[in-house]
Amino acid sequence: MLKVNLKGDVREFESGTTVAEIAKSIGAGLYKAACAGKINGAVVDLRTPVTQDCDLEILTFDSTDGKKAYWHTTSHIMAQAVKHLFPEAMFAIGPAIDEGFYYDFDLPRTLTPDDLSDIEAEMKKIIKEDLPLERFELEPQAAKELMEKENQKYKVELIEEHSGKGEKISFYRQGDYTDLCAGPHLMSTGRVKAVKLTNCTGAYWRADAKNKMLQRVYGISFPKAAELEAYVTMLEEAKKRDHRKLGKELELFAIMEEGPGFPFFLPKGMILKNLLIDYWREIHRKAGYQEISTPVILNRSLWERSGHWDHYKGNMYTTVIDGEDYAIKPMNCPGGMLVYKTKMRSYKDLPLRMGELGLVHRHELSGALHGLMRVRCFTQDDAHIFMTKEQIKDEIKGVVRLIDSVYKTFGFTYHIELSTRPEDSMGSQEDWDIATESLRSAITELGYDYEVNEGDGAFYGPKLDFHLTDCLGRTWQCGTIQLDFQMPERFELEYTGADGEKHRPIMIHRVVFGSIERFIGILIEQYAGAFPLWLAPEQVRVLPISERQREYAEKVSEQLSAAGLRASCDTRSEKIGYKIREAQLQKIPYMLVVGDKEVESGAVSVRSRKSGDLGSMEVSAFLAKTDDEIQSKAID
Repeated sequence: MLKVNLKGDVREFESGTTVAEIAKSIGAGLYKAACAGKINGAVVDLRTPVTQDCDLEILTFDSTDGKKAYWHTTSHIMAQAVKHLFPEAMFAIGPAIDEGFYYDFDLPRTLTPDDLSDIEAEMKKIIKEDLPLERFELEPQAAKELMEKENQKYKVELIEEHSGKGEKISFYRQGDYTDLCAGPHLMSTGRVKAVKLTNCTGAYWRADAKNKMLQRVYGISFPKAAELEAYVTMLEEAKKRDHRKLGKELELFAIMEEGPGFPFFLPKGMILKNLLIDYWREIHRKAGYQEISTPVILNRSLWERSGHWDHYKGNMYTTVIDGEDYAIKPMNCPGGMLVYKTKMRSYKDLPLRMGELGLVHRHELSGALHGLMRVRCFTQDDAHIFMTKEQIKDEIKGVVRLIDSVYKTFGFTYHIELSTRPEDSMGSQEDWDIATESLRSAITELGYDYEVNEGDGAFYGPKLDFHLTDCLGRTWQCGTIQLDFQMPERFELEYTGADGEKHRPIMIHRVVFGSIERFIGILIEQYAGAFPLWLAPEQVRVLPISERQREYAEKVSEQLSAAGLRASCDTRSEKIGYKIREAQLQKIPYMLVVGDKEVESGAVSVRSRKSGDLGSMEVSAFLAKTDDEIQSKAID
């Protein structure tokens, strides 16, 4: 008998008992909700037999890995539906993604919205049939022959790449549909309850523009219809908050066809961007950081030394200067190394915290570009901390506290992921173990929960990623803390210790906003363009009712501007209702209406974007009110 630890509840089972059978033995409800399992930290299929003592977790849709299994199964259901409607279809890949799933198809014609409706209807038939998903394995040659027989050239290509490993190829079969797949999957198609196809776009095979353009169909599914309805409602709200739409309407930024992925910031957008930068500088100055600036273009030897030329060259823009290879920086850290080396350092200088608002460029595929969220040029709010081994934990804690304070200022909640060593990495396992444990113990001591993201660290070290949750429940990866033993070694960084000997510092790479541009996009959608007073590009608009009040209104506007508010005066000969509506569409926090009564009393009638009419107020009282709101960085 085997001993299986189910979150502290140790039970005995016969060897070979599957994860699904164990779930069923615990309760029918858990078995019905089970999506996958996790044995000793590794995600497995429900059909996996347990053959040794282990820790086992039954994963439901409430977990990240459970959702992925659920959505991956739904992608197979969609592929089967496409096969029924388009028998000649060829299938590429169909993974689960952060929100739902997609599948890439090679089809005889372009899909229409009506086709998506038909596919969705066919999926519902397949779900109703409650077809069991059966896993089987074949030797590479037999697997290749099976896919060749079904005229699936993309699957054949994947099998040929895998066949050199000498391992069997796994498949999943459901009814008349068989797919090359590693899993995990649900037990049957009937476990999927509510599904919706959301979009169809083009996607090159293998994300290579030299290959054929396929059709990528996106979808989402849930265990309950009510959850799908809530998701659809969220999508509708997200459309209203789309930062690309609001960015244009509020005149914040533009993406031009002359520079796809290279955003243009307009005057109002620059006000917002500079306010964030000013805030960044203020909090970093208080936290003991020194600001530096490093060149945008540096030579190939530097990027070879840092490891980027070997590990990241495909995402870098390169050029030739005086016959020598150069690259536009995709990251700021190598330049930070050179700044550290400009003079000899002592242990008394450490920790040394250097911040940089560096303009970086990364080549993103055109299909991945998305407003400010995914661009090719952005300002990274980097900082690099150089320290001794003894200072690691305290410095990590300091960065975590700084990130926490920033996100709370903007009204975000977040969760933390600890990402461990990837396959493509540098350095010894010992250094990686020390670095990973330092991150783990620091956040544990601070009382933070975290998830482990195995194998997703940077190539030079493990990291903590901070995922913001916005008002619609969507998550965004922004802040990160990366612990690095490798780059100081590569750049031969040194400091003189208390013993008079030379030592190698340890370094932290970290960002708070992540990218100023992307953070602005997130803020636009978080606030639906209605920024808190301290961030609003235009904070107050004075609205005279008629030409008679123009002189007084302009005087009030000047008084507000002199006090530091970003104020304007609308002196157009339009009706006051029209002026108010236009100011509301521009999402200006305060409108000050001025009529004959206000001119006589030397006051203003205050209208709040949030609360509506606040009544008459002296200008000095209004200034005191706004000053409190700005200083506290209050959120509507």
